Amino acid sequence: MLRACKSADYRKTLAPEDLPFLEKTIEPDAWYPMATFERLGNAILAFVANNEMFPVQLWGRYSATQVLRTNPNLIAHGDAVETLNRFRVLRETFFDFPALEVKMLHSEEAQIAIHYHMGMPAEEAAAYQTMGFFEGLLPLAGATEVSGQLRTMSWKGEPQTMLALYWRAPQRTNT
Repeated sequence: MLRACKSADYRKTLAPEDLPFLEKTIEPDAWYPMATFERLGNAILAFVANNEMFPVQLWGRYSATQVLRTNPNLIAHGDAVETLNRFRVLRETFFDFPALEVKMLHSEEAQIAIHYHMGMPAEEAAAYQTMGFFEGLLPLAGATEVSGQLRTMSWKGEPQTMLALYWRAPQRTNT
């Protein structure tokens, strides 16, 4: 995203160790330093998303299809709950710390604690991207009327960030 932003002088906001990542291909299944990930995310937020959270949320929705492309068994068609359970397992391959924790999961509702251990505004942006991701993932499993809401937000001084997800489960047909 930053490479496509030709007119912005974002390089001044990055650390010298971040700059090589702007030149090489980003591998979806590779590990990257969290500090670099945070600084690049902050630059994307400032220079690409104009410090607006809605584009970040939309990017999260889009990224669900990207994750599915590399993890085709993530989706349990017609079963949003099983899809979220599969995501619990997959999440452990993304981070070496508990960035997301499913606190409650029912047939049409989930509560997910979010804590990426980043500073602001990166933590806020990551929460919005995560909300968008689930808003994109659940319809792929057949859920409808999907909505997410950040109930509590650590960047506003609350103890944790809590994402509430709601959806309608697909109607099962007896055949």
